[in-house]
Amino acid sequence: MGGPDEGRGGRADAGPVNADQMIAEARKAFFVMFGFLAIVWLVQLANYADDYAFSRDYGLVSDDIGTLPDILSAPFLHWSWAHIESNSGPLFVFGFLAAYRGVVRFLGLSLLVATTSGLVVWFFERGHVETVGASGLIFGYFGYVVVRGIFDRHLIDTLIGVVMAASFAYMLTVAVPGTPGVSWLGHLGGLIGGLAGAWLFRDRRPRPLPPTRSDGGGGAPARRAPNPDPTNPRADLHKELGDLGLL
Repeated sequence: MGGPDEGRGGRADAGPVNADQMIAEARKAFFVMFGFLAIVWLVQLANYADDYAFSRDYGLVSDDIGTLPDILSAPFLHWSWAHIESNSGPLFVFGFLAAYRGVVRFLGLSLLVATTSGLVVWFFERGHVETVGASGLIFGYFGYVVVRGIFDRHLIDTLIGVVMAASFAYMLTVAVPGTPGVSWLGHLGGLIGGLAGAWLFRDRRPRPLPPTRSDGGGGAPARRAPNPDPTNPRADLHKELGDLGLL
């Protein structure tokens, strides 16, 4: 890349700060998801001890206007230990990936996903079925993680999205009709909310162009950081590659 004095007072100072901020947000995301899972499991313990009365009393029932507020409580409830166990791993993984860029944004996303998932169930489910479970959130976080990098124009998040999409594409099979005993409408509603959230909560801050680098000496010519043409549709990709030292 360059000599030990290269970029002092410029980008070299900014890099560690950004890395520290990212680590701090990732740490907060970890504890937020750990706390969320702890609450879900504590609720499950109380629910089980009361013969799943919480699921019956606070689950979302389609076409029942009195249960509309339960859109926010249903994701915390489950019908069995197998139900909560199958949801816990994906919930933590996708939740962490959705939250590590910013916990406040993640909380807004969670509210949006819970609402879209619940409303799709409430409007379109037939037979007054009681629906509970965190799977709507899981599908929302999944959709958000897959496309967030595209809307934010962030290379690393785009690569994460590609890997997650390739690794967990099979999940989409339970977001379409045909899987018995599964609220595919809740999954579909959550997925819609996650995709919408990636757009609504996208990073709107303008990205500064990297400064000119100087080696501080009179020897070899100074190397300049990539300065892409802002009119080039690949300018952001070039900048990301430059930040990674690949240009």
